[in-house]
Amino acid sequence: MPHIVLLGDSVFDNAVYSHPEPDVTSHLRARAPAGTHVTLLAVDGSVTDSVHAQVRKIPAGATHLVLSSGGNDALSHQELLSRPARSVAAALELFFRPVAAFASSYQALLAELGKRGLPLAVCTVYNGNLPPEEARAAHMGVSFFDDAIQRAAHGVGAHVIELREICTERADYANPIEPSGAGGRKIAQEILRWVFPATGGHRRT
Repeated sequence: MPHIVLLGDSVFDNAVYSHPEPDVTSHLRARAPAGTHVTLLAVDGSVTDSVHAQVRKIPAGATHLVLSSGGNDALSHQELLSRPARSVAAALELFFRPVAAFASSYQALLAELGKRGLPLAVCTVYNGNLPPEEARAAHMGVSFFDDAIQRAAHGVGAHVIELREICTERADYANPIEPSGAGGRKIAQEILRWVFPATGGHRRT
């Protein structure tokens, strides 16, 4: 039977935020076909460079790897959104080096995961539940990091789970940037649709 391993950040390691509702791992275990194993290696607060330590803990029986990383990398540069710039071109230039550094780090992580020879799915960074006055600029900033994720995933043939199209309602978030029980259920369902395409990700009865 499949053994799904979750790597990355608090998109998966979200129990402290979703409580008392189920976290992503609990939703997966409850909804997956009987016999499916789910291992949570993701750690709240992780950035892409720190996920390499998780990769070394992937159990021998793993069959599917799912990665959610990049959100904390993007957050570490959120001050760029309020930095003054003399033109639109200058504002865009502010993001060039941080995004290029992230892209290099993310590509290195996918290369390491690729050595496992297992099916790999990666999640984009979602937009979050931000106040309207912050949301539009933040969404544009996130798109730069998501472009790097999409391109890296395409380069290694990884499946992409587009969280911007999944966590779209306020109820999907426990706070501005963490998934709630409802959001975690949606994320888990998309993972199961990928692992079990014949059943549409639904538990067989």
